Amino acid sequence: MGYVATRGGEEAILNAEALFRAMVGPVDPELVRHIATRLPYLVDRLMGEGSLYDPELAALALAQTGGDLYEAILLLRAYRSTQPRLGNAEPVRPQDVLTVRRVSASFKDIPGGQVLGPTLDYSHRLLALEALRKPLQANPPPPKERVAEAHPPSVAEWLRGKGLLPNVREEQHGDVRIPDLTREHLEFPAPRAHRLQALARADTSGLLALAYANMRGYGAVHPTVNEVRLGYALVKVRHPVTGEAFAVGRVRLSQAEVVAPRLQEGERPQLVMGFSATLGWNEVKVISGAVLDIAMDRPDPHPSQTEEFVLRHTEPVEASGFCIHYKLPHYVMFSSLLERLETVQGVAAEVSAEGQAP
Repeated sequence: MGYVATRGGEEAILNAEALFRAMVGPVDPELVRHIATRLPYLVDRLMGEGSLYDPELAALALAQTGGDLYEAILLLRAYRSTQPRLGNAEPVRPQDVLTVRRVSASFKDIPGGQVLGPTLDYSHRLLALEALRKPLQANPPPPKERVAEAHPPSVAEWLRGKGLLPNVREEQHGDVRIPDLTREHLEFPAPRAHRLQALARADTSGLLALAYANMRGYGAVHPTVNEVRLGYALVKVRHPVTGEAFAVGRVRLSQAEVVAPRLQEGERPQLVMGFSATLGWNEVKVISGAVLDIAMDRPDPHPSQTEEFVLRHTEPVEASGFCIHYKLPHYVMFSSLLERLETVQGVAAEVSAEGQAP
């Protein structure tokens, strides 16, 4: 790579880590519990980008790294790679999700109704300075969540019934293994399963930046949010002997559908839909991912909306790792660069001196 390893500094490295640990303080079960309960959206983002649903381990990673999100993602993914895979869960269908938040920007009234759920969307953005003056007190009990209908109807299906969205063919994998991005190399054009998996564990900020660039004018998509859902999904597996499906737990998840018009010569004018889903509750991520899902299918997209560009450059571990590696020792490479510069400067000085000679 052009850089050399640091030598003779084991004591300094150990002291540097000890200084970091002293700065962030001890990590104990109480701290981990507080992070898991008081910073749920940060924990959710970490679980999604770390490809591991475990709030306790995600909170531990945040505590251990002092809140360095990219370092915490690396910890979770590294831990995940050491765990055996015992089986595959059954597919989760949107209509089976226990929904606690469901909103649509497409229509005022949607089948099943709008459910605001937990959100700050309609709150004043004012810093609560009075909280700094309050005495410490126990956490008040949270209000009871209002759950939407057990099986709220899909807005997309309603549009399909009106002929505004094309019908989709459900993929039938049967005994064939579903493509798994965590075990396979990402190639392009990417299989649909790989694209959705890459968006699900992509860097939230990276997706937001590219989606914003697309919406702001560098792309051809200005979509409408058809539906955003936050909820809980049962994780079901099949018994190895009886083959019966049973629930082993539940996870928080979020999904978004966005729609945009497609007006192509020779085709029936219709809407097209972009989709994204991820572990945890992360609306910014799934809306951005759904926008980019549409953009990557448009003909002649802007370079920042091509599939290869989007999926490669929003991979958080690879992106942050490559960025951070620049601070590692590059003595040999930089020394070679200086030698070349000095040589070129010397030649330029000689040429300049010859040109000024009488």
